Amino acid sequence: MPPTTTRTTPDALDAPDEQRDTRVPVTVLTGFLGSGKTTLLNRILTENHGLRIAVIENEFGEVGIDDALVVDAEEEIFEMNNGCICCTVRGDLIRILGALMRRRESFDRILIETTGLADPAPVAQTFFMDDEIAAQLRLDAIVTVADAAHILEHLDEVKPAGVENEAIEQVAFADRIVLNKTDLVDQDRLATVIWRLRSINALADILPARRADIALAEVLDVHAFDLDRVLQTDPAFLTETEHQHDASVTSVGIDLPGELDQRKLDTWLGTLLRTRGVDIFRSKGIVALAGSDRQYVFQGVHMLLEAENGREWRADETRGNRLVFIGRNLDRAELNDSFAACLAPVRGRAKKAGQRAVAGASA
Repeated sequence: MPPTTTRTTPDALDAPDEQRDTRVPVTVLTGFLGSGKTTLLNRILTENHGLRIAVIENEFGEVGIDDALVVDAEEEIFEMNNGCICCTVRGDLIRILGALMRRRESFDRILIETTGLADPAPVAQTFFMDDEIAAQLRLDAIVTVADAAHILEHLDEVKPAGVENEAIEQVAFADRIVLNKTDLVDQDRLATVIWRLRSINALADILPARRADIALAEVLDVHAFDLDRVLQTDPAFLTETEHQHDASVTSVGIDLPGELDQRKLDTWLGTLLRTRGVDIFRSKGIVALAGSDRQYVFQGVHMLLEAENGREWRADETRGNRLVFIGRNLDRAELNDSFAACLAPVRGRAKKAGQRAVAGASA
């Protein structure tokens, strides 16, 4: 899949000495839906470190949102949609990595942000099972972001027979665990979460954080991934196996032109998350409000929702609305119809025929 966005790169900060291994270091950034991966990615891209970073993003669903949520940093960003990086688009990952290495001089390291439903093990296998990749790239660390407020529920979720619990896999394979959103829980809950994470992975460093505010030296260029250690705990790690997702978890995307009535939108979102929030793992969107010259950006995790004004709409772009919901047993038709009812009266009804709703591949 070709890169969708190309940006130049910054310079500055001293990178650690890599004389013993000249391969390009790769960090895999994983974590369940809504844990704060994009927040951490934005921190990495905006720090004054001077590292030139090529970023590969993987979104679950056909309506891309994350590319617009990433700050306008001067980096190389490649987007992978239409599937989970650990299965259907893994071949695309290998092709993008190969294309990157043909222009090796333009970046210092690679950061891969996986979808929240990815098992990191097949992604890590890529760097050992393809000879050309293994010769040029070094898997530096798997960094898992965990949401202190919701991680226990995801770890405890009972999956159908033969289906992996992605949250457990993400914690189990982590070299570093960024325990995010610690400000949303009390000390007893925090202690319970840390104990549970330790029971799954006793070796990973746990880094408590609020809004992913951590020292980047804790997650970049840490030489933390140890293949021998992984093989001790999972002797079949380098064996190709079929990765099976929970088929009840799907992505519903909405791409609708026009402008929205903010009061209707707020009511719709509030009702939706109050009544269906348990089943909606992740919600995010960038929409156009009638009477506002700024984008309106919202992000939600279950019943928790944050919304704020984003950047101004550019004169050369069409004002419209892109939303994604990821969760269990989502009613696509109901989501599309109820959202369309939020269109502002002046422009809304004439635009409804232009609605394009897409359902992402099931997990």
